[in-house]
Amino acid sequence: MLWDTHMHSYFSGDSEASPRDMIESAIKKGLSGICFTDHLDLDYRETPGYFDLNFEGYRKEIFALKKEYAGCFPVLWGIELGLQPHTAPENNRITASYPFDFVIGSSHLVDHMDIYYPSFYEGRTERTAYRRYFESILENLATDVDFDVYGHLDYVVRYGPNKNQSFSYEKYADLIDEILRTLIKKGKGIEMNMAGFKYGLGHPNPTEDILKRYCHLGGEILTIGSDAHKPEQIAWNYHKVPDLLKNAGFKYYTVFRQRKPEFIRL
Repeated sequence: MLWDTHMHSYFSGDSEASPRDMIESAIKKGLSGICFTDHLDLDYRETPGYFDLNFEGYRKEIFALKKEYAGCFPVLWGIELGLQPHTAPENNRITASYPFDFVIGSSHLVDHMDIYYPSFYEGRTERTAYRRYFESILENLATDVDFDVYGHLDYVVRYGPNKNQSFSYEKYADLIDEILRTLIKKGKGIEMNMAGFKYGLGHPNPTEDILKRYCHLGGEILTIGSDAHKPEQIAWNYHKVPDLLKNAGFKYYTVFRQRKPEFIRL
């Protein structure tokens, strides 16, 4: 019995799913509970406003559903913040203003560019692009930005020219280790994002070696999410989750309620 604590609805610019349909899908799939984490990416220059978030509408609808399903299925309210160093103060104002259960901090934009698009990789080798991505995570961690876990830590390999064909933890170990140690020192966690399987990578984000390294360094806070944008994507490849986590050294996974971690035995 597992939770899915990373999913999107029509409050995110890249989803058309109704929250109710997401809940019903999660129930049918036998999950223990879910958390909505709709997108906010401030200063998104590719299409301004695309990843803005209607906070009041989002809160009203999810809280109504929380009440409706109370007693039969837990529904939590969160957000996925797109992190950039210069947006940290406004992101912090937002997290202080709303009663989120869970805040994911993610890197979607590097140097104001969305790494989803080929333009980010033009004029760079793949290795240089990937290193710049990990460097940008460290730049975000050097701010006081407020979040609970860093999302899909090697997200860049979903969209690079060769995806993860030649990617390995070892090639970027200097940067990844610094990221993991910084997160642990700050009391932050990471997530195991199962959408890597949906995108044909054959691995979660981050990869198994990064999960193992995080555990070896003393990391304990690890959440699980499908990154679903449609009801049918909820709990994507979740049959693999227990072995993935146990093989990485974990005995527990984490669910956040009211920004506080709860550790659930596998």
